[in-house]
Amino acid sequence: MATNRLVQREKVAIYAKAMFDAANASGGKETVLEVRNQMGQVKDLMYSDMELSMALSSPDYTPEQRRQLAEAVFADCNMAFREVAAVMAENGDAAELPRVYRAYTELMEKELHFCVVDVVTAVELDDDLRKLIKDKVQADLGLDAMLSESIDKSILGGIIMSVNGMRIDASMISQLNRARHTLKETDGGES
Repeated sequence: MATNRLVQREKVAIYAKAMFDAANASGGKETVLEVRNQMGQVKDLMYSDMELSMALSSPDYTPEQRRQLAEAVFADCNMAFREVAAVMAENGDAAELPRVYRAYTELMEKELHFCVVDVVTAVELDDDLRKLIKDKVQADLGLDAMLSESIDKSILGGIIMSVNGMRIDASMISQLNRARHTLKETDGGES
């Protein structure tokens, strides 16, 4: 069993390295970031679409059929991602995508000395806040930061940031939920 995990870990490392090297060679940091973002979107898609997830790993399809399916589904993705994802599907390893994503992110940090900070706000960030976030990451992690920004009006205000698996939720909705929870505890404790 341990050998099987070791083999899988090595496969994950090979997939991540092949994808990283191809992306970096074809366009540097910007392409590396593009592939990382596409991989994240596909990873989320596979969590929400079990039919696709199962088809890409199903022994009911031949390896060639799984490869062709991956190539068709990911046709609009960067070639570095598309080709490696097709090989993963062909080998029946599509379910390893979340682990490949983590390994790829580690390579970004190790090889290019930068990380991606996913930032969600209710309104667009201004340049001063962008600089503040990047400076903070540089000071805390010693890495250059690239921001992956998205807007989600449902958080009402504030900011949600995640980097290296750490998440900071300073959104208004989160603060309101914490206040609501505190008030419920206070009301429940008094009689």
